[in-house]
Amino acid sequence: MDLDEVAGRLYGLPPSEFTAAREAEARAAKDAGDVRLARDIAGLRRPTVSASAVNRLAREHPDDLGELLALGQELREAWERHDAEALAELTRRRGELAGRLSRLIRRDAGLSAAAAAEVEQTLDAAVVDAGAAEEVRRGHLAKPLSYSGFAPTPAPRGRPAKKPAASTTSADSASEAKGAKGAKGAKGAKGAEAKRAEAKEREEAEAKRRAEAEARKAAERQEALDAHREWVAVLEQAVQEHDERAERVAGLERKLAKARKRLAESAQRLEVAQREERHARHRIG
Repeated sequence: MDLDEVAGRLYGLPPSEFTAAREAEARAAKDAGDVRLARDIAGLRRPTVSASAVNRLAREHPDDLGELLALGQELREAWERHDAEALAELTRRRGELAGRLSRLIRRDAGLSAAAAAEVEQTLDAAVVDAGAAEEVRRGHLAKPLSYSGFAPTPAPRGRPAKKPAASTTSADSASEAKGAKGAKGAKGAKGAEAKRAEAKEREEAEAKRRAEAEARKAAERQEALDAHREWVAVLEQAVQEHDERAERVAGLERKLAKARKRLAESAQRLEVAQREERHARHRIG
């Protein structure tokens, strides 16, 4: 038994069953003497609803998912070649395939709008990024995937017309000095504009970092809340099971007490019968 094998079993379960099954697997590994594996199993994160839905897709619809991931490979290759026609066709097919898979997941898993959006985000990441594609294919996701940046779009099919060559008239010669002076001013303006653009990019990057940090905190809080709810459900089930078995034991004890009473009565009758039988035998002799 190794971690990948255990993860394959655990991430195939619904999120509500994950924690209890993970604890059981960790105990089994520890009992077998593999403390390191037990620790690694205990460190596996409970999947979110959307991640579990994608894991289920990988197991139940591997051909459909494989078609999308193969198309993603073609898209990445087309982006590298700057092949506008291929990009246009592959982008159209990507929309059709992603829509079909999203409908499959919503039908099978009954997701909320937020979870369905995370599923689509994860599939988009798998199309754009080869590493994400492999994670989705394995079906061991604990949380939805995402990617930053933007996907290259098809380049325009036409080419811009070339600018006419500059003429060398006397009027142009006369304005060269004025043009050079204006160029210096334009260069300074462009430099200031570049600085403003860099500052804006830094602000946007910082805002994105803060948003991602808040999203991570929210996800962790949600995970903790889900884990608490799960253990509350497990506790309720354990209490109910305990009460039912305690009642059965009490019933059996009552039956046992009655049986012992009847046994004592039978023993008493047996003793009387044996005594009377001995007396009768002595009278005969």
